[in-house]
Amino acid sequence: MSPPTARRSDARIDALEVRPYKIPTATPESDGTLQWDSTTLVYVEVRAAGETGIGFTYADAATAKLIETILYDTIVGTDALQIGARWNDMYARTRNLGRGGITSMAVSAVDVALWDLKGKLLGVPAYVLLGSTRASVPVYGSGGFTAYSEQELCAQLAGWVDDGIPRVKMKVGRAPLADTKRVTAARAAIGEATELFVDANGAYSTQQALGLAQKFAEQGVTWFEEPVYREDYAGTRFVRERAPAGMDISSGEYGYDLYTFSRMIEARSIDVLQADATRCGGFSGLLAVDGLCQSTMTPLSTHCAPHLHLHAAMACKQLRHIEYFFDHVRIECMLFDGSGDPEKGELAPDSTRPGIGLELRRIDAERYAI
Repeated sequence: MSPPTARRSDARIDALEVRPYKIPTATPESDGTLQWDSTTLVYVEVRAAGETGIGFTYADAATAKLIETILYDTIVGTDALQIGARWNDMYARTRNLGRGGITSMAVSAVDVALWDLKGKLLGVPAYVLLGSTRASVPVYGSGGFTAYSEQELCAQLAGWVDDGIPRVKMKVGRAPLADTKRVTAARAAIGEATELFVDANGAYSTQQALGLAQKFAEQGVTWFEEPVYREDYAGTRFVRERAPAGMDISSGEYGYDLYTFSRMIEARSIDVLQADATRCGGFSGLLAVDGLCQSTMTPLSTHCAPHLHLHAAMACKQLRHIEYFFDHVRIECMLFDGSGDPEKGELAPDSTRPGIGLELRRIDAERYAI
């Protein structure tokens, strides 16, 4: 770990670089409403005072263009340590582009890079800067794609259980008539002691979702994610109010700003709010969402990108767990030093690594460069 560096006037951002990488999936993947065979990671480096901070988001390569033009001009030459000011500047500069979508994903990647950079400049892990509330974070295994055969589904979920992860999630919604059978098979594969989650990615109608909630409850499902379209707050509330006791309704992965998250909570549409630091404004945005959750006594769970989320998740006071998503775990372990495996169902950071603890293996990544 680098020795702590005193606050100084030369911590000016002197470079920002961005590179998109397109990584094929291990096999074709799908959920209730989408099919894909590759994942694009947009990687960012921000340099100041001889240190380099890194961040990334999972987004279209168009995000990289926004970063290397508008955001470059916004932050290069400014103080790297004043992250709040940089966050405000980036959103102010992109006002006319709209707050959501690739705009917020671009800001998110740069914000994470700034937190990583600050940790390296000061010689401490990012969770120290953010104010950690715990030593490790519970995870849930996530994947179970609808493209999988029943055998493949059961093998993946059971594999996470064998690795000590006590909660797993599968996709539903592409073939509703087959979902009950697949959930029943999953329950048999993981045993009675493991928590079972399902994620419809908004594939069902409200009545359809409610009927399947009853069926899923018979197999001990305790988490029903995006049962209907994510912005149908009334429909989501309809399902939540009538779902079996003990089944949490969750949503929020496509939230880009506090207004969206606030509307979801005010609509009483969810039991657990989800947020994604690669979409909602980086670590700065995620901590703001956690503050909103504190004010409303709403549990919080982070969405995907587990190794990126780790340090910020450790600082979230309302956090329940983070999503250990198969596709992103595979990519982060392939391309980054510092990624680790959960132990007894929890992920912990390496306290000897400053910043977010990840470093890109450039040689391994270059083959996927766009």
